[in-house]
Amino acid sequence: MSDVMELMIKSASAELFTTIYPKENAETVFLLHGGPGVPMDFSPLIDKFVVKYQVIVFEQRGTGRSSANGAAFSVDEYLGDIDAIAKHFGLTEFHLFGHSWGGLYAQIYTEKNRSRILSLFLSSPSSGTGEIWKETESEVMSFNKEHSGFWGWSMMGVKSLLGIFGSDMAYQSLFKQVFENYIKEFDPSFVATDAMVQNVRAKPINKTRSHLLKYPLLKNGMDYRFPTMIAYGQFDIYGASKKHVKKRFPNATFIEYENAGHIAWMQNKDEFIDSLISFYKMR
Repeated sequence: MSDVMELMIKSASAELFTTIYPKENAETVFLLHGGPGVPMDFSPLIDKFVVKYQVIVFEQRGTGRSSANGAAFSVDEYLGDIDAIAKHFGLTEFHLFGHSWGGLYAQIYTEKNRSRILSLFLSSPSSGTGEIWKETESEVMSFNKEHSGFWGWSMMGVKSLLGIFGSDMAYQSLFKQVFENYIKEFDPSFVATDAMVQNVRAKPINKTRSHLLKYPLLKNGMDYRFPTMIAYGQFDIYGASKKHVKKRFPNATFIEYENAGHIAWMQNKDEFIDSLISFYKMR
């Protein structure tokens, strides 16, 4: 992967820090991270994808090294960011892989641009917009409360409040606790590091939420004529709200990884990678 390119791509009220792993005459996969405002290390997945595909990863608007001065963080702006990157590289169609919020981002984009999508892999996707977004927030809150203990949960509340007032540092500290809540059950030795959260940003976390709450509910039972995978961990952060994603894609392949949670490629790597390779026909 010596020819990896990093560049800034302009979109409406944003400049997007974008990494492309070029591959000539290959189809392209976009990897969409979670949050909003909380990027994820996709390198274990990229190592598999680059065997067959060109891969594009970008830090979403206002996150990490991507600026978003004057941005509203509306859903339309997020959709335009994918379009801007696709236009820059001359792409008319591509695969979407989205994790957590990135999985909802992928669903919203797909509903608006189905003719561009070659396949859709939803890894522990957030369940929907509007009232469904509130439902998923409640599930995530319950999960973290259960896994934090009294003192940890109290500190999460303090850090969340400071984050709401615009502190990147507070949210970075908060998400160190969140990552430990997600992973320690499977790996008791796991300790979240500063490097894991250094690109977490308050602005997209705070500003995107109101737009997701106002956005119309996504349609159910749409006839998507491309391969779709919905994948969760057995002990994922999302509960009953997952049914909304299944209703949206009734013909999708559904998988639940045993002994895994919200970041299944860290918790049950073999099963996750096997499903990834099978879905993308990388054998």
